[in-house]
Amino acid sequence: MRRIGLYLALFAGAVVSVAPYLMTLNSAFKEPAQVLTTRAWEPAFPVTLANFAQVWSEYDMAGFLLHSLVYAGVVTAGQVVFSTMAAYAFGRMSFPGRDVLFWGYLATMMVPQIVTLVPLFLIMREFGLIDTYLGLILPTAFGTPYGIFLVRQYFRTIPKDLESAARIDGAGTLTVLVRVLLPLSRPILATLATITFITTWNTLLWPLIVTNGDATRVVTLGISP
Repeated sequence: MRRIGLYLALFAGAVVSVAPYLMTLNSAFKEPAQVLTTRAWEPAFPVTLANFAQVWSEYDMAGFLLHSLVYAGVVTAGQVVFSTMAAYAFGRMSFPGRDVLFWGYLATMMVPQIVTLVPLFLIMREFGLIDTYLGLILPTAFGTPYGIFLVRQYFRTIPKDLESAARIDGAGTLTVLVRVLLPLSRPILATLATITFITTWNTLLWPLIVTNGDATRVVTLGISP
């Protein structure tokens, strides 16, 4: 019974989390007048595809979606790789000043994003990366304090005996990371990848600052008023 109650609670949480997306999708099939006169959860009737046709005819949606996919995909891959490497160094290796460096880096999470926008823009401009994919990707592709902290905390839950046994068998640092820790860390890596992809896909402010042409415009910026 306890397991059934747990599954029911998880299902209810999933429904609550997914409901806004389903209501938004449902509204996309309604006529404009229906969106304002019906409740969000009322089924679309009659169903119309005119909204999709209008968006695809007025905007370069194929290009915007491709740019967003490249942007979010590369940032996600970079964060998973580099956050994992940094998390392994901070969580499993010993070197002077490790904890001070880690907590100092983690403290940068308290710096508002708006504070770093102008310096980042000036750096990108000096390197000639304005309105390029590199300008979009570089600021967040090499890991974030949140991502490193997330993976580090998970690494610290893995017994050190497994790592010690691998080193006795002759495994080096990279082998231990790839062959021992990563297979056991798939849940947290999947979580980090999901969070990073969704966050990057939905980002508006940085693309608004660093891009100014259709060649790199992402979907959030392309369809914004």
